[in-house]
Amino acid sequence: MSAGPEPRVDSARSARFFEPGSVSWRVIGHPVALIGGMRALIVQTMHPLAMAGVSQYSDFRADPLKRLRGTSAYVASIVFGDRATALAAVARVKKLHARVRGTDPVTGQPFSADDPETMLWVHCTEVHSFVAAYRAYAGYLTLAERDRYLAEQVVAAELIGLPREIVPDSVAAYRKYFAGVRSRLCVSAEAARTIDFIVRPRLAGRTPWDLRVAASVFGPAAATLVPRDLRRLAGLPDRPRRELPLRAVNNVAWRVAPLLGRVPVLDGALDAWAVKLVGETPVKLALHQMRARRG
Repeated sequence: MSAGPEPRVDSARSARFFEPGSVSWRVIGHPVALIGGMRALIVQTMHPLAMAGVSQYSDFRADPLKRLRGTSAYVASIVFGDRATALAAVARVKKLHARVRGTDPVTGQPFSADDPETMLWVHCTEVHSFVAAYRAYAGYLTLAERDRYLAEQVVAAELIGLPREIVPDSVAAYRKYFAGVRSRLCVSAEAARTIDFIVRPRLAGRTPWDLRVAASVFGPAAATLVPRDLRRLAGLPDRPRRELPLRAVNNVAWRVAPLLGRVPVLDGALDAWAVKLVGETPVKLALHQMRARRG
């Protein structure tokens, strides 16, 4: 299956869709992108058509690392890979999307993974969640930098098949988009079970202890980033008792984490743990590119 025509980019001679100087490299190349990805999944469940696809075609509760690794590999291929790597990843995802279709039991409406409305929801929640996690746990971004990041990510939306003109490209445009879709959101019984699994993961006993610890930290850290009205919709506490200390610990930990990769004795250990968590492909792409950038 063809990935379709390449989207418009600033330079037709560019080796990749996102360059080292992009805000996307800074935001998505930081370890807190993992928390952003989990936050995105929480919010995505609240769109009934998106949730129907997850419910009927995903086994992520049985094997959550499979979904995490697949999503991480796709995002890393788009942001850090060359054009050939990115387009190959897009072709694989489009092939998977082609079979995801059915009827949503909540609304009675038909759903499909290649429906533009559903694709736009998945794109916007994912892109927004990455920047929300970065701002909460990693570093400061000016409004101009956030606008630049969101504009850069229009290319990712085009790659998967969305027309540029329907994709928000600034903080203001994202606020308008989320306000417009809010009335269509709901939390079904299946969505509630999914959210509960993310926030309070119950992993199989064979799951390595370090990944179990990571899941128990990342889930609550992701939940604290969900907007207050959506937390209420999902039945999550307005202000979890652990939220403030959790934010403090995460703010320190995630600011220190990138520095540890500069300590030779820890470098290999961190890489091995990252491979265990998200798989080899995104680690090779993201860590190699980020280290090359800092020299």
